[in-house]
Amino acid sequence: MKNLLITGGCGFIGANFIRYLLEESDFTGRIINLDKLTYAGNPENITDILSRFSDRYVFEKKDICDFKGMKRIFDEYQIDTICHFAAESHVDRSIVKPDDFIQTNIIGTFNLLELARANQNRLILFHHISTDEVFGSLGMEGFFTEETPYKPNSPYSASKAASDHLVRAYNKTYGLPIAISNCSNNYGPYQFPEKMIPLMILNALERKTLPVYGYGQNVRDWLYVKDHCKAVWKIMKHGKTGEAYNIGGNNEIKNIDLVEQICDLLDEKVEKGHDRPRKELITFVKDRPGHDLRYAIDFSKTKKELGWSPEESFESGIKKTIEWYISNREWVNHVKSGEYRSWIKKQYE
Repeated sequence: MKNLLITGGCGFIGANFIRYLLEESDFTGRIINLDKLTYAGNPENITDILSRFSDRYVFEKKDICDFKGMKRIFDEYQIDTICHFAAESHVDRSIVKPDDFIQTNIIGTFNLLELARANQNRLILFHHISTDEVFGSLGMEGFFTEETPYKPNSPYSASKAASDHLVRAYNKTYGLPIAISNCSNNYGPYQFPEKMIPLMILNALERKTLPVYGYGQNVRDWLYVKDHCKAVWKIMKHGKTGEAYNIGGNNEIKNIDLVEQICDLLDEKVEKGHDRPRKELITFVKDRPGHDLRYAIDFSKTKKELGWSPEESFESGIKKTIEWYISNREWVNHVKSGEYRSWIKKQYE
């Protein structure tokens, strides 16, 4: 892998993956980070990378829906490997404005596949990052496996399911070397504050309302982002071409229990002795449409074939995450105020 294209590398998981590859892994090639820099694509996530790894890192501001622009990047950098993170990913936004999800997640992925096919003579791998939400909703028992039928329930998960099917079809039809990974809910450093865990941490720090859908009985399997990055790299190096791999955290927890745990940890860490526990900030709000009850991942295939298991428990991972948000208030303030958007405009627009 000499020239690795990472799409969405300024987003939460993409930025963590770039950091992992350059700082901790055995990857020795060059990374071309391509990001449209939407509201969730923040160059501040990787500000130091360019100066520290200038001989192995390039950034390109580009939309994967721009076929001509993407072709120029494939040709100029002689792309031989793709790790495709770029996606619209927030379920609530997909309910309000689904067209953005159709364009980026389906059309954008199609463009990348077509360019990969046109350069198949040098292509080593097209790795597609997906989600457990494509499988739909579980009851209180059972797990998603790689063989679970797709049954998406939101515009977001439907658009991701469509892109998964396209990637698989390009392998079966054109022989494109692909792999797909479906992961559970990620959390950790650099996550945009609209997502559940950073939203609850930051609101609780500021003693703002903690909105919880329904009665907080929905269950999610939580995966620390660095564990996800390690799994993706294992799949890219040692996974079987044409296969899908599940990546789970083995950390199922109800939403209400998660929020209460965050409150308790912050009560211990910040403003000890305050007379009002942060749990009192929890407010139940109207459930969102099509809210899946439970996700849970069976990652036994990934464990058996690749020797991967998550290293962080939820207890250790959430403590690290809380500490990161407390210690990086400047990043938080820039994101929440929108200041980073002004910086992007000056630099790239």
